[in-house]
Formats: sequence, C-alpha cells, structure tokens
Amino acid sequence: MQVLFDFGHPAHVHLFRNAARQLIERGDSVVITARDRGIITHLLKHYELDYSIASTPRQGLVGNIVELMVHNWQVLKKCLKSRPDLLIGTSVSVAHVGRLIGRPSIVLNEDDADYVPLFAKITYPFASRIVIPSVLRDPKTAKVLTHESYHELAYLHPDHFTPDPGALSILGVQPGDPFFIIRVVDLAAHHDAGEEGLSPEQVEKLVEMFEPHGQVFVNSEGSLPANLKNRAFHAPPEQMHNIMAFTKLLVSDSQTMTMEAAVLGRPAFRCNTFVGRCSVIEELEQRFNLAWGYHPSQFDQMTHDIQELLGNPDLEQEMAERRAHMLEHKVNFANWILEQIDRRFA
Repeated sequence: MQVLFDFGHPAHVHLFRNAARQLIERGDSVVITARDRGIITHLLKHYELDYSIASTPRQGLVGNIVELMVHNWQVLKKCLKSRPDLLIGTSVSVAHVGRLIGRPSIVLNEDDADYVPLFAKITYPFASRIVIPSVLRDPKTAKVLTHESYHELAYLHPDHFTPDPGALSILGVQPGDPFFIIRVVDLAAHHDAGEEGLSPEQVEKLVEMFEPHGQVFVNSEGSLPANLKNRAFHAPPEQMHNIMAFTKLLVSDSQTMTMEAAVLGRPAFRCNTFVGRCSVIEELEQRFNLAWGYHPSQFDQMTHDIQELLGNPDLEQEMAERRAHMLEHKVNFANWILEQIDRRFA
C-alpha cells in the first residue's frame, strides 16, 4: 500500500509521524508533501522522514489563494508520479487532489466546522472521509467518522511519549525545580483575523506574579519588550514537549500548546478571544479539568484563579489523577489512524 501524507503545520508532523513510521516499518510506502515552513522541515529531518516541498507560505487572502493553487498542483504532480492508494492529511489539497485523480482522501480536523468555516466549505465536499473528535458540534453525516481522542494523543500518549528531563538543561533548569512557561503566538492564520490574545502588559503582569514561585520563561512568536528579553527562550522544536511536560504551569494564547500541556497533565491556562468556541478544548476544561479558558477581558479573574491553584498543596497529585481519567476515556490516536488506513483496504 502507498499512502501520501500532506503537512501544512508543525503540529501535523507530530500528528502523523508515528502512523507514518509504523507504515514504513511494516513495508508500506509513504510519500510526504509539506509547506516550506522552517519548523516543519526541521521536524521531518529530525524524525528522518523523506519529504518534498509543495508550497511556500504567503501573506493575505490573495497570497493564500495563490499558495493553495500551487500546493494543489505540486501534490497533484507527486500523485501522478507515485500513484498513492490513499491521501491523508489535515489540508485542503488532499481532498481536492484525491477527487481529481479518483483516489480516496481522509481529512482530519480537530476544530468545529463553524470555527473554521472557510476550511470546511472548500474541503469537506471533496473529501472521501472527514475524521473528527466526537465532541465537535459538526453534523455527523455518513461521510463523517468520529473518534474518542485528540490529535495531540497521536504523539503525547504515554505509549509514544516519555518525557526526557535532560531537555531542561536548555533552560538551565534542574529536574524538580519549579518553572513556568508563558506562550504568546502572533495569531496570523486566516481564521485568526480580528482575534486577540495576551497583551505585552498582561505578559509582564504574569511574569511578576510567577517570579516568587519559580523561574519564568516566555516563548513568543514575535518580539518581546526590552524588559522581557531576558525571559525569552527558544528550544529546538523536537524538545518543546519534553520541556512542557515538567513545567509547573502554562499560560498561553495558543490553542495547540494549551491542548498539549493539558494532555500532559500540566495546568494549562488559555487567554484569548477563542474561548468558548472550540469544543475539544472545552472538553479538556469542563469534563477533565485539565485546562482553564479566559477571555482577555477576564485576565484579572484568571490571575486570581492561578494564584489559588498555586496555593493547592495537592495540585500535582490531582493533575495526575485528572490526566489518568482522561486517558481512560481517550484512545492512542496514532494507532487509531493506522487502524482506519487498514480498514480502508481490508
């Protein structure tokens, strides 16, 4: 069997790398196409997965349309050469190209369709199968296949991931020393237009609040004010989860990193205007109590709740129990993906 994977975001490398590696190890053929984003190619090289570049990111609506056309064309050329039995990814292109060449396509999405309406409108009609968590608000049509998991459990499930405390040396932190991570993203994706996250002033207040409790590190996609530059850290992307697994607490305006910290059992506080609109994170917050979400206007309430949490002497034990409860109800998603690929050709 030959399978084509298409990667458009660094998280997609993690999402599919274990399933792709298992296919390769058992003798199946894997073809990978990817956007030319530095972290994506870095991760693919790190995990020794061969790939070809399909497009380079562009800015603005027109730029995104041009890139999609280029990406579709490059994926199509790769398919005409390799003739895959199946196309799989989280991208528009696997659906479009699969329809063009008459091959089945599986599109995975972890966001509610009304949260990413443009993606759903231009992708879902062309895909053979839409794979989503059962908790999403989306209509469960005959084309939709649901699962009891999260994308993050394709690479952070304990079957696949054991955190390495040696990575803490990147921060100059010793195992057991308390430290905090503040993650700030630039909210530049097309569905981020008009949204807000943590302001520089709020980041400064968080640093001041955490300082008495341990070291504080700020991981930002953009530039930091001069007074916070000594807090900045940039770790090799393949080490970020090892570091995150030992943090005392994460505060972020990133959806993905919030979920990653939560499934690792680290208290994950999210502050952005997406709060209340993303079903998978809502489930981690409301059903499993592994994450907390606040609108930026609720920043003071968030800091109050964080201080209360830090005063809980049983926090570590409670978080471990909550994570165990979540894992009892969620499956190893990498193995689930592989099972679906096999069923498609059984």
